[in-house]
Amino acid sequence: MMNLFSIFDPMSSIFHLSLNWMSSLLGLMFLPQIFWYIMPRSSMILFNISKMIHNEMKTLMGTSYNYGSTLIFLSLFIFIFFNNFLGLFPYIFTSTSHLTFTLSMALPLWLSFIMFGWLKNTNHMFAHLVPQNTPPILMPFMVLIETVSNMIRAMTLSVRLTANMIAGHLLMTLLSSLGVSISTSYIMVLLMIQIMLLLLESAVAIIQSYVFMVLSTLYYSEVN
Repeated sequence: MMNLFSIFDPMSSIFHLSLNWMSSLLGLMFLPQIFWYIMPRSSMILFNISKMIHNEMKTLMGTSYNYGSTLIFLSLFIFIFFNNFLGLFPYIFTSTSHLTFTLSMALPLWLSFIMFGWLKNTNHMFAHLVPQNTPPILMPFMVLIETVSNMIRAMTLSVRLTANMIAGHLLMTLLSSLGVSISTSYIMVLLMIQIMLLLLESAVAIIQSYVFMVLSTLYYSEVN
């Protein structure tokens, strides 16, 4: 309790090497063995999830769908999901709880979509600033609102993921610090609350990676 946010500090090191960011690569250890002759159950689960997400992204993209265009969003979903889920294990650094990590994923995507839209579909981007059936007197305000909305998309994507990761972990840290100060009769109650919070954080890990992927897909379909 001396420093409540020390669990989010990426500067802690072992042998003068900052190893916390290496937790982002631990998800590669859970990838299935692609050289097995018979597909194991773990591979079947990952394959079915990928196929379901691929079909849903095709629906979201609509006419802007091209072969292979869902691969980057599917890879992004799996990468964020593994990082969110691994952060629930003890002594593993949660990289998605840092704005530098999430912004490094959201900013290149947003910038590439904006550049592609204004260079290739300029008329469509201008028309998108004014929604259909907008009264003439409100058009200048709608252009301003839509411009600001487009400019902060990268920040909202990254802040949403970071805030949700920090909030759950911080609440679990606060509750765990009560274990040394409460009586033994309340330890089981505290333990049950921690288990329920852990299950909730597992759901949040999946939902936030799914939200990040869906919003990125919608931004792509808007400019294409």
